[in-house]
Order: sequence, then structure tokens, then C-alpha cells
Amino acid sequence: MTRRTGQRICGITFCGTRSNGESMRYNQAMSLTPEQVEHIARLARLELTAEERERFSRQLTAILNYFQQLQEVEVAESALTPPAGGDARLRADEVGESLGRDALLANAADHAGGQFKTPPVFQQGGSNE
Repeated sequence: MTRRTGQRICGITFCGTRSNGESMRYNQAMSLTPEQVEHIARLARLELTAEERERFSRQLTAILNYFQQLQEVEVAESALTPPAGGDARLRADEVGESLGRDALLANAADHAGGQFKTPPVFQQGGSNE
């Protein structure tokens, strides 16, 4: 997914690059409020306690601010690390043992007709809220 410069998602303005290649930086600290965390949790169909909303708000704010610090680091084009040379060593692609259907379904939260059963993601009418 490509984000436009300055696009706002959940109240956060994302940094970007101008059409001339010059990077854009924002000097204000980014933060997520507990209400924004709750909105994100609802979109992900997660139920959070008030304590979790507060904790995730602090933790996600710290992560966003760290990414903002990384965005401000000046990196010259010549300083980029070239790809490692030589052959990439990969393991052989071999068929191994797998669990049987009964063992897999025994660990499923819900199943029917030999298949996993999950709650619907999208509701009738196109809205998922």
C-alpha cells in the first residue's frame, strides 16, 4: 500500500518524500491517545481493558517517536550497504512430517465439517464496525 505524503491514519500524519526526492520531517512528537488505541483495537476486533489501552498508548507512542528519530537520521546515498555477494545458502525444500487433520482440529477454537470455523470479518451491508 502506498501512502501519500501527509496522509492521516488514526490521527497520525505520516512522513514521506517530496517528488524531488527530498525527505520531509516533522519536529512534533507523535503520540497515540487511548481513544486512538481503542479505535485500532476495534478495527482488529480486539477487546482491551482500560489499563491495556493506557499501556499500549504509552508503548506505541514510544515506538512512533523512535521511528521519528530514525526518520531524521541523514544517510548519504553512498553510505547504503550493497547487497551481500556470493550465493545465498538455502536449505533444501523437502517434504517433512505434518500433523493430521484430527490433531489440527483438536487445537482449533471452533470447527465444523472438518474445517476451521472463524467469526465473520465483514458484516452484511459492507460495514465491519
